[in-house]
This record gives sequence, structure tokens and C-alpha cells, in this order.
Amino acid sequence: MSVALAVGCRSESGGPSTPESSPAQQRQHPSETSDRTEERLGKQVQEALGTEEVSDSDQLFVEAGLERVSDGLHSEPELMRGRSYKLAVACAGKGKITLSIALKNTVRRTVNCDGVPLRQFLTASAARVRIDAEGIPGATGMVAWRLDKADK
Repeated sequence: MSVALAVGCRSESGGPSTPESSPAQQRQHPSETSDRTEERLGKQVQEALGTEEVSDSDQLFVEAGLERVSDGLHSEPELMRGRSYKLAVACAGKGKITLSIALKNTVRRTVNCDGVPLRQFLTASAARVRIDAEGIPGATGMVAWRLDKADK
């Protein structure tokens, strides 16, 4: 009798399968997997830039952010004209992004989504500087940035 019950509960018997035995049920939902991947990649780029624990008391810190590559990075920080700044951008995932910094002469750089920060020194030519990053078609992952005043 106990053998018959054990066989009757197996999904191979043609009977209904329980959620515990269904491979489809055991697979993760795509959005859950993508959320976990984004969380992991986000943490990776924040660690690379040191933005996980930025303190408001850091007088050199200006701003930082984290976005999906598909959403892009779009920032227009208010800066002091003539002052030098350090911008660091890191992308983790697949592909590349195009970084654009609108200064007196626009600077464009390609950044690999390999988690390695790109560092760019800039001098503010206006009170507002536009910083944008867009994924090159096929790019996925997370992009983070950090802007600090340069040491004097």
C-alpha cells in the first residue's frame, strides 16, 4: 500500500503534479531573476564608486545616483563656475553605454559595462552641467555615477 501511494504522487504517473514537483513552478519568475540581477549589479557599481555609504558631512561630495542602463543616466547638477570636479561612472552588465558631459565643449566617452569606473575630471563652464548616459543597443545592467569637488 505504501508503495502504491508513493508512485501515485509522482508526476510521471500522469496524475496532477504538486507545486513542489513541477519544474515550471521551481523556476524563478523572470522579473524576480532580473530584480536580483539588477540588485547585484547595482551593488557592484556602488561599491566600485564608494557610494553605498556616502556621508552628507563629506564636503567634497556633490551627488551620486544609480539607474538601469535602459533608463539611462540624466543629471544636471548645479556647480560652481570655474571649479574643478571629479566624475566617476561605472556600468555593470552587458554591452556599453555612451557618456556625454555638456561642458563648453561636449565630452563623449564610451564606457564598457564591466564594472570598472571611468573617471573624468571636468571644470564647470556654467552653473549647470548636463551629464547623460545612454545604453548602446543591446546593453543591459546598472549604471552609477558620483560627482565630487576636486581637491584644491
